[in-house]
Amino acid sequence: MTTQIDTVTDRATGSGAKVPVADGDLGTGSRRTQVLGFVCLAAVALWGFLGLVASPPDEVQGEAVRLMYVHVPVVTVAYLASFIGALASGVWLWRKTQWWDLVAAAAVELAAVFTAATLVTGAIWGGAAWGTYWVWDARLTSTALLFLLQLGYLAVRRIPATSEVRGKRSAILGLLLVPNIIIVNQSVTWWRSIHQDATVFKLSPPNIHGVQYFAFFWSLITGALILLWLMVHRFRVGYLQDQVDEHGLDLAIAERRAEGETR
Repeated sequence: MTTQIDTVTDRATGSGAKVPVADGDLGTGSRRTQVLGFVCLAAVALWGFLGLVASPPDEVQGEAVRLMYVHVPVVTVAYLASFIGALASGVWLWRKTQWWDLVAAAAVELAAVFTAATLVTGAIWGGAAWGTYWVWDARLTSTALLFLLQLGYLAVRRIPATSEVRGKRSAILGLLLVPNIIIVNQSVTWWRSIHQDATVFKLSPPNIHGVQYFAFFWSLITGALILLWLMVHRFRVGYLQDQVDEHGLDLAIAERRAEGETR
């Protein structure tokens, strides 16, 4: 990603200093993100081998259990991204800095992507395990409502407003993600549900062992790495977009003033 601007305002750090940049120098990649990207690729490769080859079929679900190595990490990453978005929203209400606003926006946007993937992979797993892709179950319904809230957050950020007003509106919605996640997580306990209870994250010993256990936790680690890589790039895209918008407004004002001086 490149841009034509010669300087950008370093508002992310709150310094307000003008930072000179050469044409084409701005981008979202760096040596560190490249290394992280290669690490993610290696982790995904091992993830695929463990989930599809090394891990044995389940005694009850058979080969369908392999969907667990995709669905559960996707759900976990959706939760994690939502919590990051809510935390960043809370800090923005306290500090009101661009950095936290961009962190919240990046996290919630990725949370929406992973929540959508949660609904899709869950439907596929449900079709294999339950014989139906969708039921108005407490877990499924509350997850769909969480997805709608995330979309609402993103829609609010598209409403024309100053950065202060936009940040406040979206931060309030961002804080609402936490109670919604709690409802989703506890829905199988609070209400009758056809969705299975927790398999690993519970007080009693887990129901999976050996290679299945390792493959499961490796899938969670891989999901966290992918989220980190995407967060860095999405944050940088958001920062560059803010700078381009600000510079474009400054340029338009300067051109209008120049027109007035020539008349």
